Amino acid sequence: MQLPEGAARSRRTDNTLVKALARAFRWKRMLESGEFATIAELAEREGIAPSYMTRVLRLTLIAPDLVEAILDGKQGPEVTLARVLEPLPSAWAAQPEHLGQIT
Repeated sequence: MQLPEGAARSRRTDNTLVKALARAFRWKRMLESGEFATIAELAEREGIAPSYMTRVLRLTLIAPDLVEAILDGKQGPEVTLARVLEPLPSAWAAQPEHLGQIT
């Protein structure tokens, strides 16, 4: 998609974050469907460490409005993959303060 001439791009979608979110929700569906019985089994198939998969799966616990903001590119520059892979508060209301600027 091209922006009209002179239009400013107001969003900065982080493709790394978007890809990680997509993988997290895909893996969650695969586990919930019973396609794979354990995280270790799925991680082996995906060729990654189970500990990394566990951290990425935590992305499915991010508040839906924050997920939407990330997908729309409305997160601040401090909201990085490394930051969202850190342990998050379980209360959705506390997550924006932990993650950083989301507009």
